[in-house]
Amino acid sequence: MSIIEKALGKLGDQSKEDVSTPPAQEQVVQIEPLVVKAEAQTHASSPSPSTPTTTSRAVNLDFKRLGARGFLTNGDERGKLAEEYRMIKRPLLANAFGPNPVLKGNLIMVTSSLPGEGKSFSAINLAISIAMELDRTVLLVDADVAKPSLPKYLGFQAEHGLLDVLRDDKRDLSSVIMRTNIEKLSILPAGKTYARATELLASDAMDRLIADVANRYSDRLVLFDSPPILATSEASVLASHMGQIVMVVESEKTPKSALREALSRIEGTCDVVSIVLNKSATPTAGDYYGYYGYGGYGKQAE
Repeated sequence: MSIIEKALGKLGDQSKEDVSTPPAQEQVVQIEPLVVKAEAQTHASSPSPSTPTTTSRAVNLDFKRLGARGFLTNGDERGKLAEEYRMIKRPLLANAFGPNPVLKGNLIMVTSSLPGEGKSFSAINLAISIAMELDRTVLLVDADVAKPSLPKYLGFQAEHGLLDVLRDDKRDLSSVIMRTNIEKLSILPAGKTYARATELLASDAMDRLIADVANRYSDRLVLFDSPPILATSEASVLASHMGQIVMVVESEKTPKSALREALSRIEGTCDVVSIVLNKSATPTAGDYYGYYGYGGYGKQAE
């Protein structure tokens, strides 16, 4: 059975051509179904423009603003959303740093088939959650170079970033990484728009940069907020550098045909591909609703 058939099989069949809740998992990345507050889901796909708060190498995240928009915040360690992302990140961390780590497991790409499914929302929350770890640091890379979302969500602007480092081998990576007021979280912006971005991501310069960000700190996990796979060619190229891929799928909206095509474009590029089912309207117990189903397929590297 192919990697695509496994993924689609775990999503089940519906009368409509949407993605449905994945059943119990038996693969490398395993996690129980999760619930997410409705407020968080309303912002998963539609970042609102905001006034940039900084143009320096420091980003002061406005936790009140982030919390109001449904994001996890640094002071919310015991909240429901924090617990949910603990469950999401745990198998990813195990694949990266556990006793049997997967190859390049600390390099994780967060993507989707189509725009608007919540991949940037998921990448930011996952990054903040990982930064809460006692012994891990995280670098969040804005790799959606054609249409960066992180500045809109997080309220910053940066003139230089990833593409500038790739284009100029004399520009040091540390000169464009931005610190945040979350001690263990840093951001690498997308940089200046470049028409040949796909070629840059496929270049030897990208190989060197990936090795640098992955190996400079032994405790670092690197999250790439990637373009949607079917929207640009950059995502498929970026996938070839990754040890893990998290595919965000919008419940009752993403056609199976789109997911099937997206998975086919990254087949063979990465051994561990996981699926997050986002924005389900299925009622759940408690005083909130929404659904993140999380499952995966693929094999662990020898």
